[in-house]
Amino acid sequence: MIRFIEIALFLAPFAAFVAWRMLAPARGPSPRFLAVLACVLTAIIGSLIWFRQEGAAPAGSSYVPSTLRDGQITPSGSRMP
Repeated sequence: MIRFIEIALFLAPFAAFVAWRMLAPARGPSPRFLAVLACVLTAIIGSLIWFRQEGAAPAGSSYVPSTLRDGQITPSGSRMP
């Protein structure tokens, strides 16, 4: 069942493209749609870059995992050597 769902999710964009081409063979996407799509993609890429920089540890730091000490959990994080 899981394999079927994975295959269906993989094939869904291709099926949507074929359906779009069959329903509107002569027309392409409108310029307004392309402009909105470009803005959305720019926002997504910008937010991915922002979140990558925001959560990055400093260069040369090492990861310290969470530990249990005296019944309290110490949070994980990075530590400079």
